[in-house]
Amino acid sequence: MSPFTHLHVHSNFSFLDGGSSIRDLVAEAARLDMEALALTDHDNVAAAADFHRLALAAGIRPIQGAELTVSAVGEEGDERPFHLVVLAEDAAGYANLCRILTDAHLQNPRGSPRVTPAMLRGRTGGLIALSGCRQGEVPWRLLRGDKEGARRAAAFYSRLFGPDRFYLEIQADNLPGARSLARHLRDLGEHLGIGLMAANNVHYSTRDRFPVHDLLTCVRLGIRLDEAHPQRRLNAENYLKPARAMAAVMAHLPGGREALANTRRVAERCGPALDLEANLHPAFAVPGGGSAGAYLRELVYTGARERYGRVDRDLEHRLEHELNIINRLNYADYFLLVWDVVRYARSRGIRCAGRGSAADSAVAYCLYITEVDAHGRGLLFERFMSLERAQRPDIDIDFDWRYRDQVAEYVYRKYGRDHVAAVSTYHTYRARSAVRDLGKAMGFPAHEIDRLAKVLPHGFAGDAAAVLEAVPELRDSGLPLERYRRLFRLCAAVAGFPRHWGTHLSGLVISRRPLTDITPLQQSAKGVVVTQFDKEGVEDLGLIKLDLLPLRTFGAIEDARRAIAARDPGFDYERLPLDDPDTFAMISRGETIGVFQLESPAQRALQPRLQAADLEDIVASVAVIRPGPIKGNMVEPLLARRRGEQPITYLHPSLEPILSKTWGVVLFQEQVIEIATAVAGFSPGEADRLRRVMSHARSRAEMEDIGRLFVAGARRRGIKEEVAREIFSYIQGYASYGFCEAHAAAFATTAYKTAYLLRHYPAEFFAALLSHQPMGYYPPNTLALEARRRGVRLLPVDINASDAPFTVEEGAIRIGLQQVKGMPRDMLEALLAERDRRG
Repeated sequence: MSPFTHLHVHSNFSFLDGGSSIRDLVAEAARLDMEALALTDHDNVAAAADFHRLALAAGIRPIQGAELTVSAVGEEGDERPFHLVVLAEDAAGYANLCRILTDAHLQNPRGSPRVTPAMLRGRTGGLIALSGCRQGEVPWRLLRGDKEGARRAAAFYSRLFGPDRFYLEIQADNLPGARSLARHLRDLGEHLGIGLMAANNVHYSTRDRFPVHDLLTCVRLGIRLDEAHPQRRLNAENYLKPARAMAAVMAHLPGGREALANTRRVAERCGPALDLEANLHPAFAVPGGGSAGAYLRELVYTGARERYGRVDRDLEHRLEHELNIINRLNYADYFLLVWDVVRYARSRGIRCAGRGSAADSAVAYCLYITEVDAHGRGLLFERFMSLERAQRPDIDIDFDWRYRDQVAEYVYRKYGRDHVAAVSTYHTYRARSAVRDLGKAMGFPAHEIDRLAKVLPHGFAGDAAAVLEAVPELRDSGLPLERYRRLFRLCAAVAGFPRHWGTHLSGLVISRRPLTDITPLQQSAKGVVVTQFDKEGVEDLGLIKLDLLPLRTFGAIEDARRAIAARDPGFDYERLPLDDPDTFAMISRGETIGVFQLESPAQRALQPRLQAADLEDIVASVAVIRPGPIKGNMVEPLLARRRGEQPITYLHPSLEPILSKTWGVVLFQEQVIEIATAVAGFSPGEADRLRRVMSHARSRAEMEDIGRLFVAGARRRGIKEEVAREIFSYIQGYASYGFCEAHAAAFATTAYKTAYLLRHYPAEFFAALLSHQPMGYYPPNTLALEARRRGVRLLPVDINASDAPFTVEEGAIRIGLQQVKGMPRDMLEALLAERDRRG
């Protein structure tokens, strides 16, 4: 093993205090032939799962840790905060670290985590601590001549963590006083019997990344590059130095040789603390105590008989195929959990429906989780789940937005607040945000930066330099582009770096074990308790995420349904005819203001050209007005072929059964998977990798790599290279966020039904839309004008006649009191109460 291991390392997840990504740090450690590496970001372990996976793949043993912000020994936060590095020896130590971080965040103001000595007591098992950089209490006091305070702090941590679990950190940082500080630390260690530890307080992978770190530091401190600040580094020494370089610099410091050797001893004691193969989703309490798999099968077949009337051989084969995969991957409990949440909502009249790739599942349809008949549509279940990928299923469910939190509260009650939390997100640097932040720190005038940022396209910051010549708005802007070259290079260097925390719109994570065994928890800006991991991180850890999405459209639908049913008791929204000619005629005229998914200007322009005749046309229109199909120039060929103006042809016979329902055009993610399988012989896992690369517009190198695999696979199956390349170009043009067919179908059904309400019940529908603002593309005044155009009168606000929402009176819409601007909610409620009291 190498004589030295870096045990104090910061990545870009130290949030503006790290100049390199996890991937770059691991790659550099592998290049230097390091056998182990620690990660110790500030007050978080957010990158732990990614670090674990990448390090093991590179043959490096990951050591999980964090640099804590701690109160002074013997104080309760009255003094300045200090740093303390802790490393997890094993899973138990990692769990203790998660608990410490949770208390540090939740017991202090948001954004100011602080660990008190009391939080550490009883939680140091499996943890090793280092005294830290010059911001650690021991070195900080020594640098100021407070030897007694330094001794007291060192003795406290030595007693707290135990023998051989607390070390005094010596750094060869080439800063003033480094040798004197090392001598004092050595003497203190000899006096107290505390070992020394060599570290380089790494903040970037290589020396040439120092300018990136320095600029991010300026952003964090709110200063410009030409301003001095005590927290700015004075040199470029805090990089991932090779072991030989560390040995050379440490040899000149008092205690340096001992400190160097101790890094190896500690590294040997620390093993991987995470198990990314663990299954941590909760067990479902089956009535009567039977198995989850058997109960799921029972519910599925009961639902199948209700949905289809009878279960024929083809349907049975489909259901058994899906159930086999679900049970072999141990997700029966998860499907039951989702079924239970949906059942709870429906039992209380809360409108809901699954969306996304879950609609590829006939099992989900039979459980009433989704409203898309995956079996009848021939949707590909492997787009959702497959044995080869073994990817955790992700079921997204839309709920009437008014009751989404009520459903979430049911989940908290059922599984316990120790086992449920919201999922975090990281707001990352993209072109505009990077230019604004970095440009300000580099001293560019605010008006120039604002003008420059506004003409940049949205996207990753790494694209900024490439678009200088490519974007006409930039070329013709009159801006002195040459002076921004360095700015754009630095923007590219921070592409995708996390800028600050956020909260996932709808994701809840549910764990079998207490969450603080697995992830620290902290508070979001809105006071919601969230995990420190984002959606990919929680899934890597073996946790299950459930997306409960608030959808205002469902609130409008439900209000319209009730209003219509009040005057027409025979009205049944769930059984609306899906072939109403008047509805399709209205859609084909582009008169779709207020219609879910079909009201945008692009959709309204599309509909007269498409002339939708059935629900399949609506599915196609929902899918085609997306960045992927538009970027791939699919809209015009689809319309021409749909209208019979262009022949439907296929580059290879194997494409016809896949593309016939979309007139020979690649439109859905499922088709990408099927083409990869039929043309290139890809396995389900390889095909899904292609789909992910395409749909998320990943790196050009990765796209070229998978393109070579595609062409090679097609040639092995006897397809000419030029044909294979052209087929690949079709699906490559699909890149950047196309829909899966299941998702388009789920939205299309709601789109058609809202169009039906608009055509046949405009007063009730517009009253409901106006009651649920803001939503959709258009403000209330536009909706009001459209209602009048359709012959619906709007009656003014009347304290004696108006309710809070908009209502319908004899075919006219009475404006609701909620429309009275500036009226406080309590005043509105008081007015309504007084009106009701008077009768």
